[in-house]
Amino acid sequence: MKRMRPKFLSMLTVAVWATNLLFLLTMSTAAVEKSGEATSTNEQISVDRLAPDSRGGEAYKLVYLVRAPIDVYWKFKTDFDNDFLTTNKYIEEHRFISRSGNTVITEDRYSHVPGLVFRWKTSVFPASYRLDFVLMNPEECGQKFHYGRIRLESVTEGTRVTQVAYFDFWGASLWAKYPWRGGMKNFLSFTARWEQETILRLMDLYYDEKPKQKTDDEPIPPFNP
Repeated sequence: MKRMRPKFLSMLTVAVWATNLLFLLTMSTAAVEKSGEATSTNEQISVDRLAPDSRGGEAYKLVYLVRAPIDVYWKFKTDFDNDFLTTNKYIEEHRFISRSGNTVITEDRYSHVPGLVFRWKTSVFPASYRLDFVLMNPEECGQKFHYGRIRLESVTEGTRVTQVAYFDFWGASLWAKYPWRGGMKNFLSFTARWEQETILRLMDLYYDEKPKQKTDDEPIPPFNP
């Protein structure tokens, strides 16, 4: 009995620690969401959790303001064969694979999931300033599915960006609820701030004196792939 006591006490300590952590996580999330801070990091960026896909998982809506004209920002956003994405600390490698009509294939490697290659298919709709994206190899990346949509809207201050995404992987719920550094809100807010800063730095590259008339190559398909 004496030999088992240290092991028992160790297990009890771990159990109490885990319970306290879960309690703090739950209370912190509830308190932040109640105050409104969980859905808004500042006046220009907001992150909200949405009802998930019918298959489960998590979903979010990210809205942020970019201080650039919509046509300029659209060119920046659709410049798939670029080298500026790797200035984002979470993106280790970006590759443009192909384009056929309004469909673009790219690949990315991310610093927080080393060794995995994420292959994305993006459908581009210039007339409506819309991008639909879907992860083509979710199983290889440890996910069940990941897809979403990005819409741009011209506003007085520049361009409002609205991104909605649906995803599912092991631990997705915990990541979506985690209110501190490393959680979904923190990650998405960082990404939005990075875009806000990057387009200002590169804006001159995407100005065009004579903007072309925008037409979509094909009818807009259903959103849910």
